[in-house]
Amino acid sequence: MQTINVKQLAEKQLGGEVELIDVRTPIEFREVHAEGAQNVPLDLLDDKKIAAVCNGRSGEPLYLICRSGARGAKAVQKLIDAGTMAWEQAGLPVKRGKKAISLERQVRIAAGFLTLVGAVLGFFVHPYFIGLSAFVGAGLMFAGITDTCGMGMMLAKMPWNKCNTDSDSCSV
Repeated sequence: MQTINVKQLAEKQLGGEVELIDVRTPIEFREVHAEGAQNVPLDLLDDKKIAAVCNGRSGEPLYLICRSGARGAKAVQKLIDAGTMAWEQAGLPVKRGKKAISLERQVRIAAGFLTLVGAVLGFFVHPYFIGLSAFVGAGLMFAGITDTCGMGMMLAKMPWNKCNTDSDSCSV
């Protein structure tokens, strides 16, 4: 994966046809989007959809764009993963490592657990424990508004989410 800045992308557009995919929601796309971009929301993005949008122009660079770059990075990872799945489904050799739960799923599990614990403790122990559920809810709202997730950043630093950069092994 390579990145370029928007000025470089605009110059490439002037030089010829560029495949530009905007991975934001249709509502965000409708509000404002780069000229020449096609909307393929991140949740609908897969390798078959991209192939249909690119009209068989294999070998040509594909440019992904979003609001801040976060969803664009997720889209790239999703396409890389789809490529790995296609490789595996074709019966080609793969190297397997330890299975992992995605960071997004870890956040949902932790937020749900903390909310439930706050509600149960608030009901059975002391009403002030409901504040835990409120705190998690406020954190989720903040994450949605700012497109940054403090809990996700903390979970990413946990030992089970660390891998050695010089080998295929991960910490436990």
